[in-house]
Amino acid sequence: MGVLLLGPGGPSAQAQRPAPPPATPAAAAGGPNAEAAADRMAQARLADTDTLLALTSEGAVLYGQDAVKLSGYQYCSQAVALAEAGEFRQSVRAASKALHLANATSDPNLRAVANRDLAIVYSYSGQLEKAEEFAREALRHPARDPKLVVGPVQKVIGDVRTRRGDFAGAVLSYDEALANSSPRYAPLVQASLVNALIESGDAARARQVLGDMAEPREAPLAAQLERTRARLLLAENKPAEARDKYRALTTRQVGTDTAYYRLWAWDGVARSELALGQKQAAAEAAGRALADVDQVRARFRSEEVKMGLFSDLQSVFERGVAVYSEAGDPQRAFEVSEHSRSRALLDAVRGRAKLSESSAGTVGVVALQRTLAADERVVQFHALPDRLMVWVVGPDSIVEKRIAVKREELTELVETFRNSIVRGRRAAITNADKLGAALLGPLGLVPGQRVVVVPHGPLHYLPFQALRLDGRYLIETHPVSVAPSISIAVQLAQRTPRVNASLTAFGNPRIEDKYDLPGAETEVKQLAQLFPRNTVYMGAAATKTQFRDVASRSPLMHVAAHAEADEVDPLYSRILLANEGGKQNFLEAHEILALPMDGTALVTLSACESGLGRIAQGDEVLGFTRSFLSAGSSSLIASLWPVSDDATAVLMGTLYGELAKGRDIQKAMQAGQLAVLKDPKMSHPFFWAPFNLIGNWRLTVGS
Repeated sequence: MGVLLLGPGGPSAQAQRPAPPPATPAAAAGGPNAEAAADRMAQARLADTDTLLALTSEGAVLYGQDAVKLSGYQYCSQAVALAEAGEFRQSVRAASKALHLANATSDPNLRAVANRDLAIVYSYSGQLEKAEEFAREALRHPARDPKLVVGPVQKVIGDVRTRRGDFAGAVLSYDEALANSSPRYAPLVQASLVNALIESGDAARARQVLGDMAEPREAPLAAQLERTRARLLLAENKPAEARDKYRALTTRQVGTDTAYYRLWAWDGVARSELALGQKQAAAEAAGRALADVDQVRARFRSEEVKMGLFSDLQSVFERGVAVYSEAGDPQRAFEVSEHSRSRALLDAVRGRAKLSESSAGTVGVVALQRTLAADERVVQFHALPDRLMVWVVGPDSIVEKRIAVKREELTELVETFRNSIVRGRRAAITNADKLGAALLGPLGLVPGQRVVVVPHGPLHYLPFQALRLDGRYLIETHPVSVAPSISIAVQLAQRTPRVNASLTAFGNPRIEDKYDLPGAETEVKQLAQLFPRNTVYMGAAATKTQFRDVASRSPLMHVAAHAEADEVDPLYSRILLANEGGKQNFLEAHEILALPMDGTALVTLSACESGLGRIAQGDEVLGFTRSFLSAGSSSLIASLWPVSDDATAVLMGTLYGELAKGRDIQKAMQAGQLAVLKDPKMSHPFFWAPFNLIGNWRLTVGS
């Protein structure tokens, strides 16, 4: 429902969801109707573009709410500590308070330091554009001790360039940082410089800089530096020496993180063996690296970013997928791919679901095949750096395909397609044909088969239902759902195959006039009529307190409200529920994790971009998806872009109507999307394709 991205200053968009204008001859192609509606959404999105001003304003509000007031520099220290602990949104909030105090006291040094800290936290969270923006803002203000600002800020710019693949530019920034760093900070800059030099192909200078470095006192930093030395040996084409150094690292003790560093050491052994042409030894080393993954809990490790390594656990799985695929073992390749995405989220789901020991692990191919019906197909993707792997699993078959598209190219293709949809362009149909032919054409899907898509990487943001094959959208020929991992989906499907027809709905929460959603109120009232057993909370009654109270006893929960996706820290994404006690009291994604929702089979977020989030190292989507599934819900319906009132009313009315008749949720979703698609005024994917069905695709509703 409204288009609201969580910016530092909070919501700024208009609340009205656009209804399509009258039909025109171009409507069937998408044309003016979808484009006009999308343009209104875009204007709302850009209503507050001055992020520095927005942060300062938010800082003033947050500072006013603090019972204990700190100094600006104390807030800066707090921001750095929170960033290093991975609490990115909280870090931004602390730095925002420092910004407010810098303005209130006209302190240019505090402005420089606060912007430095914002640059650091945005860099840590992967928001590269914002990181660079605040880094350059920090350089605009005179600092009392430039080495406390210029060095760290130039390092942030170097980190941004490294992540963008501009290694030559990164080297220049790191050199500038090194010239302006304190003796204490310089080793971190040197480590980042060495890694950038290795990536840029200048192994000779990397060796020189490495030789000038002192050994870090901290065990994690020392272990990271040893990894860098092994990487340099590989870059110098000395794979045997690199292998020996990596092997030595497999026995190194690094406190509570020993398993984590052992994992990377075995991964390095695998890369070294591959360079030596020893595929079997590489496969064995890759297997040992993968064996350590389950001992490692996904958490932010700031020392990696400090030293410019930017480690990603996905690369370990990528090598495993590639090795087993090359060895002609599609089953093992599929299982490694599944392992890569399921572990972190599965842990949380298992904790809520109280599953038996027999179902405690990820689902292998044979076990998966036993659960599939004759008309069900799992389509699982894995984006490798140089190609896209796809497996189609049926009850008695597994087929592996390789699609010749690099991951960077795939990201660009998905973004281009999404943008053409969100902006209502006619090109969306052409793009749907091209992507459909590339991604689905080779798979041999038979019309009528149920499709459960397990995306990977950029494909999490792709509306598969809007891809086209042979001139028809996928949703026209196949019921479609999405799963963050097939292990998750299977366990959720087994847990809640059928639930009571009892609906709890929240509609048009009362915040202030600009957030009013009259269409949402109408939507909820119409849906309630489909279920004799219903409980509706409207306007001022649609509060977070009420949501928490009913969460444990609501089989079907529908929320028609604004939602904000937090791009910095997706677990701070929030649903805008009604004010309580005269104050805003929104429901944040991390709070949902603590709710007892085992009895909730379906949560529908009839809200804008509720399905967005950041892809974590386990490849699950952080944000509302992870929160609701982890809290116990077995199915989630969420949107990928801003939605239209009229289209949502038709889709949801049809979907719930079919559910009330006893149809399963995957077929009901298909019916809802087709009902919108068949309306000439709303045939563009912008109107009918934003919602994804995630999780249990077999859910049915009893009488």
